[in-house]
Amino acid sequence: MTSTNSTVAPEVSPTVSHQLVQAIRERVATVVVGQDKVVERLLIALFTGGHLLLQGMPGLAKTLLVNAIARAIDLKFARVQFTIDLLPSDIVGSEILDQRTSEFRIHRGPIFTNLLLADEINRAAPKVQSALLEAMQERRVTIGNTTFSLPAPFVVIATQNPIEQSGTFDLPEAQLDRFMLCHRLDYPDAKEEDEILRRQLELGLHRSEKGAVPQSAFDLLRQSPVATITELVGAMEAVQKVFVSDVFRKHCVELVRRTRRHKAIDVGGSPRAGIALTLAARARAFIHQRDYVVPEDLYALAEDVLLHRTRLTYEALAGGVKGATVLREIMAEVG
Repeated sequence: MTSTNSTVAPEVSPTVSHQLVQAIRERVATVVVGQDKVVERLLIALFTGGHLLLQGMPGLAKTLLVNAIARAIDLKFARVQFTIDLLPSDIVGSEILDQRTSEFRIHRGPIFTNLLLADEINRAAPKVQSALLEAMQERRVTIGNTTFSLPAPFVVIATQNPIEQSGTFDLPEAQLDRFMLCHRLDYPDAKEEDEILRRQLELGLHRSEKGAVPQSAFDLLRQSPVATITELVGAMEAVQKVFVSDVFRKHCVELVRRTRRHKAIDVGGSPRAGIALTLAARARAFIHQRDYVVPEDLYALAEDVLLHRTRLTYEALAGGVKGATVLREIMAEVG
């Protein structure tokens, strides 16, 4: 993936790239308490150009996290709040008849950006969710009879409330497979939750003209970015140089293939799952300041890469079997 500039970005040293990771982490930590693993997954998505699905109950700072990452890096950012009445043209854009010239002109939608936040993606109808398929896979969209390339880099970070919540639609398998990672957020521990409350009590008021409103964590996002797009591209290039051994690659292949053969799994991972696993492992190794991948990268990312790509059999679901349990069993066999 290359920069939007026509000139070649200057070489960025590994030390500078690792300082970039630390600077982004520190900036996000000023807004969000804890959630270090989620920040790591966000960075993996940015460094690999992969798409990320964040799943969790309301109130876990999913939207705030994405906003904090977007504001920390000097990228074009757009947010779409998915609702039941949203149309595909509200995301992609449309042809509009110009009354003065009697000709159609193209109105580009919010998808023409570097980082797109698809907020509560499972609250929109399936036809709207499908509007993202071409963009997520091919980095282009079609409006009318014309195809447009999207800016580079282009990353979709979607948030999703659990499927059992009212007013939601299950994402189709074709779209789920487009997400490199699906990370499930947990509740903060007691110490982190106490820190969240302490910070909120210290925010005070935001005054505007003669009035004022209580501040929220989103008001802390007004700081200038700590990273440029050139530095981000430099980090992406460094990730491409991370060494993946033949043994690691074969372990990834075996792990994915076993998901197709397990008796409790009806639909296993596709070859795209293996690609996602190796690319994400590269980025994780880079974030941990290594120039090679290790088995720890495989085990740390396997659930986020594979669980949303597999479907258990009806018999397994009826027996109360969990996908995570089956995957850990497979990983133990491969390891």
